[in-house]
Amino acid sequence: MNAPYTPSSGLIAGLNRRWARFAACQPLRMPTDRAIVTITFDDFPKSAAEAGAATLARHGWCGTYYASAGYAGGVTHHGAMFDCGDLQRLTAAGHEIACHTYSHLDASQVGTAAFLADIERNERALRAMGLETDLDSFAFPYGEATPATKRALSERFSNLRGVHADINRGGADCNLLKSVPIDGGAAGIARAVDAAASLSRHPGWLIYYAHDVQAEPTQWGCTPDQFARVCDAVADSGAEVLTMREAVRQMEASA
Repeated sequence: MNAPYTPSSGLIAGLNRRWARFAACQPLRMPTDRAIVTITFDDFPKSAAEAGAATLARHGWCGTYYASAGYAGGVTHHGAMFDCGDLQRLTAAGHEIACHTYSHLDASQVGTAAFLADIERNERALRAMGLETDLDSFAFPYGEATPATKRALSERFSNLRGVHADINRGGADCNLLKSVPIDGGAAGIARAVDAAASLSRHPGWLIYYAHDVQAEPTQWGCTPDQFARVCDAVADSGAEVLTMREAVRQMEASA
């Protein structure tokens, strides 16, 4: 098993990330009188398809699963990854399957053409696994985006998600939506819970992203109890829980 990839760091990388946040934007106005929550899983590990989905089911919710088909049936640092059965079971239950590239590529490190080709490969692979629904939503692996990929992908997907930790309020960039992690141990889970609690005072669209949901999680994951705690906070907030696809469609219809 290879060591987890680490995106570039330093001044130049930081400036490029900042530029990507402010360039090639697609405005999306957030509701001011209602709170929306979307719960998403990246990559996605089998534990997210099992323990994560089970917790969502207890609340009657569906989530969005960003699939990198290159991981399908394999094992990564997140543990066992999703397979055909997970994909079909989640789709049948109403969950959204979304795109995360085939090879989990860093958009800042490859050309736009190569990035788009990998997305095409991902869709072909997911179709071969039995996926019949459209891929409407996309999440940038590692949260790494460029203005060129944002522009290109906005013609293909209804929404693009990043990992800039915040709640989408007021005006948001539909080409790089903000999201809040469900990871980071006790301190990280407390921040995720606080984000849900804040919605009753200041409505907006809170998008969570998670990875593995297991008893001994990675640094990017959480335990089933921690995930349940965040979901309980969402339920207490009174927010409406929608998939990425559903949330964007509702906001565009009410604009």
